[in-house]
Amino acid sequence: MWKFSQASTPAASSAAGKSSTAPVPSAFTRATSAIVQSSIGKGMEILGEITGSEPLFLDCVFVGSIDLPGNRLTIGANGQITASITARDVVVMGKVFGDIAASNLLEIRGEGAVTGNVTAARLSMEDGAFLSGAVDVEKTEAQMGALAEAEAAPAVHVPQRPVRPAKAESSAIHMQPMAQSA
Repeated sequence: MWKFSQASTPAASSAAGKSSTAPVPSAFTRATSAIVQSSIGKGMEILGEITGSEPLFLDCVFVGSIDLPGNRLTIGANGQITASITARDVVVMGKVFGDIAASNLLEIRGEGAVTGNVTAARLSMEDGAFLSGAVDVEKTEAQMGALAEAEAAPAVHVPQRPVRPAKAESSAIHMQPMAQSA
């Protein structure tokens, strides 16, 4: 078996009697340094208002309003949301009844359904996804800047080939009656 000896570690031998303890990253500190996402599971039924400053995963029944500016909202496969939603990105795998305003991306997965008006900079729908309502795809500020630059650029003249006039031809169709058999 393995034996751990403090004298055999490089830090202990170089310290020569000094007690130096370097902090060892634990699973907790590694998890807190990663992106934190809150989640509400399928056993919950909530009525109210959700506001926040971190990503959220909802797999529950929710009625109210959701405001997560600058963050991602994911509706799980068991999620049944009746709400007005505002977020940077919205991913729908369950059912949403209400208006959605996504400043970046609205993604409706194959099993997802949205009934309500949608405003987003980008829209992605998988095969089998359902969307009923008005759709308004807004341009982002970066897209508006590129569009303004393109409009401000001088027009380039592309010479066209001369078009030949069409020949006047007679295109009469002659029809003859078919003989009827007795």
